[in-house]
Amino acid sequence: MEELSFYIGIIGNIISVLMFLSPVGTFWRIIKQRSTEQFESLPYICTLLSSSLWTYYGIIKAGELLVATVNGFGILVETIYVTLFLIYAPGRSKAKTVILVGLLDVGFLAVAIFVTRLALQGETRIAALGILCAGLNIVMYSSPLAVMRTVVTTKSVEYMPFFLSFFFFLNGGTWTFYALLMRDYFLLVRTKWIWVSTWNSAASAIRNLLQEAQPVQKCFR
Repeated sequence: MEELSFYIGIIGNIISVLMFLSPVGTFWRIIKQRSTEQFESLPYICTLLSSSLWTYYGIIKAGELLVATVNGFGILVETIYVTLFLIYAPGRSKAKTVILVGLLDVGFLAVAIFVTRLALQGETRIAALGILCAGLNIVMYSSPLAVMRTVVTTKSVEYMPFFLSFFFFLNGGTWTFYALLMRDYFLLVRTKWIWVSTWNSAASAIRNLLQEAQPVQKCFR
């Protein structure tokens, strides 16, 4: 069972890397256009916070090295994405991004690490951090729903990256299996199918509706 969980974890790491890299096309477009247009920064800000806390969780809990390594990679990638938003976002969007980064990725993260390091010990620290990470992942998997307002307003799915939602789905399924094998219930909440399925079902429904009203080529930009 331990060997199986290791290989499932490796597969999960590979899929997670693909998930983190899936918005590369979006950010290449942002760089070429020198504008974030109507793309939202919130999903990337939330993912950066989530990756940071899960890296910390993977470091302090024995046997969770795979969780720490892949989320460490996520920190690097998401930092690049958020930095590009800060460079190319228009004034109002840039100000919003700066505030959210300051509150979540700096302030909240610092408080969470400070409190768990000084006020809690041993299994209590791991349990508290696990609950916090699991709760934040609900926000992380729900944050792409903010894009739906843009989709409905513009009547275009070009601001809802297809591959991001696709790899969210694969990532959730693989890590759910890994969490069951490891009996890590905090990690299980993180990857619970309902959050991934809700996002993908809603995204698919909107895509199907809008494909009827616009050229097919716009649906997968």
